[in-house]
This record gives sequence, structure tokens and C-alpha cells, in this order.
Amino acid sequence: MPVVLRSSPLLWARVAAMVFACVAFSVALYGASLTHGTGDWCVFCWSFSFVGTLLIILVEMFGLQTRAPVSWKNFPITFACYASLLCLSASIIFPLYFLKGYAGRSEMINCRIVSTVFSCLATIAYLSEVSLSKARPGEVAGYMALAPGLLKVCETFVACIIFVFISEPISYNQNAATKWCLAVYCICFILSATVIVMCVGECTGCLPFSFDRFLSTYALLAVGLYLSATIIWPIYKFDNKHGGQSHRPNSCGSSIGLCPWDKLLAISVLSALNFILYLADLIYSARLVFVTV
Repeated sequence: MPVVLRSSPLLWARVAAMVFACVAFSVALYGASLTHGTGDWCVFCWSFSFVGTLLIILVEMFGLQTRAPVSWKNFPITFACYASLLCLSASIIFPLYFLKGYAGRSEMINCRIVSTVFSCLATIAYLSEVSLSKARPGEVAGYMALAPGLLKVCETFVACIIFVFISEPISYNQNAATKWCLAVYCICFILSATVIVMCVGECTGCLPFSFDRFLSTYALLAVGLYLSATIIWPIYKFDNKHGGQSHRPNSCGSSIGLCPWDKLLAISVLSALNFILYLADLIYSARLVFVTV
């Protein structure tokens, strides 16, 4: 089997991202003294990104794209987008939990600083890969290389972060309004994830109706649902008249990471962010002439 390795900016971006992610989790495991599940999550982000990128490079090196059970026009850029978001989240979470409040220059602190720096470098490298892989105007490409496809990756990732914050501690069972917000997050996440799976798995032609019309209709529905959640969540969590707490508790200043009130605020911000993402998705989907791959 011939080995083909053509030098290109895209290849070097992948190699750089793979190396940076490898250094980040290797140094963290070596001497960062990770003590709780947050550190495990960061190591997972870096190692998952490293393994996935290595797999993509090997598949393209040995010319196995046609034998892969996925659409190779959609899978690499989808993975790169998720990897960039994973490394970005690790770049934010890791120093928040493992550098905040620590002083001195011990080996443990130095390892944590190195992991944070290389996590940021991996994020930049993966963003570069996404930028190099995305479709150019007039270019025939897979759906995931287009703006609506990349937006759906961001939408599902933001929803996953919301799920983490809303479930630890559980903050959605206050009343029917907050349960409605949870339903919005779940419905939109499931539909967006389904679209991604169908595009990567080349199953878009299996639907009994037009896929591009489904995308536009779904984006319109999601905009309406997220608009309601963006309005309802802060009302019932930060308005004293509805059982919320408008001021940040003093205890939050001494806690490691995010306190429960901070997580409620983060959910509000992320809900607004996803509303903007779905609105942009709707605009692009309405203008896009979908190319079946």
C-alpha cells in the first residue's frame, strides 16, 4: 500500500495541533497533580483531539478515505471544529481550576502553566485547520464545511456546556418554566446532532422530504425555542419576584472554579449565545443553495 504524504498548510496545521495537544496532556499527567474530575476532562479534551487528528493523518497518508465509513468531505472538518472547541474549553477551565489562587513556582505550577500554554496553541492550530478546510465561495464542498454546518457544531458544543452547568447542581427543577428551558436545550441539541450525524454518515438522501427545506424549518423552530429560553431562564433565576437571586453571594468569591450562582449566569449567557448561533444558522440556511454530497 503506497504511502502518500503531500506537504500542505493543512497538513502542517494538523501536525502542529496534534503535537501541541500531545504536549498538553503529557505534561499534565506528568506533574500537574490533577486532583478532581475537571482535570480528567481537560486531559480527555487533549488526548481525544490528539488521537482523532493522528487517525485522520494516517487515513490520508495511506489513501484510505474511500474505505472510511464516513463522508471524508465532512468528517475531518467536523472533527477539527469539535477539537478546537474542546481545547478552547480546556484552555479556560484548566487555569480556572488549577492556576487560580496558586502562587509560587513549584514544578507542579510550572507543569500546569505549560499545559495551559500548549492547550491555547492547540486551539489556535485547530482553528487554523478549520479556516483552511472550510468551503470557499463558489467551491463545491460537504455541508459541514459550509457556515451552517460549522454553526451546528458550535450549537451542539454550547448545549453540552449548558447540560454540564444545569445538572451540577441540578437547577432546572425549580418550576415548569425552567423545565421548559431544559426541554428547549435537549430538543435543539438532539436535532442538531442528528443533522451532523446524517451529514457525516452520508444519510441526507434517506429522508422522505427535502433536506435543505428541513434545515431551514428546523433553524426557524430553534430560533423561536431559544428565544423563549433566553428570556425565561434569567427571569426565574435572577428576579427576586420569581424566586431568583439577583446578587452574587459572597461565598462565590472564595470558591474554586464556578459557584452555583456563576453557573446560572453562565447558562443565561450561553443560551443567548446559542440563540445568536441559531439565528445566524437560519440566515445562512435561507440563503444557501444546498449541495448534496
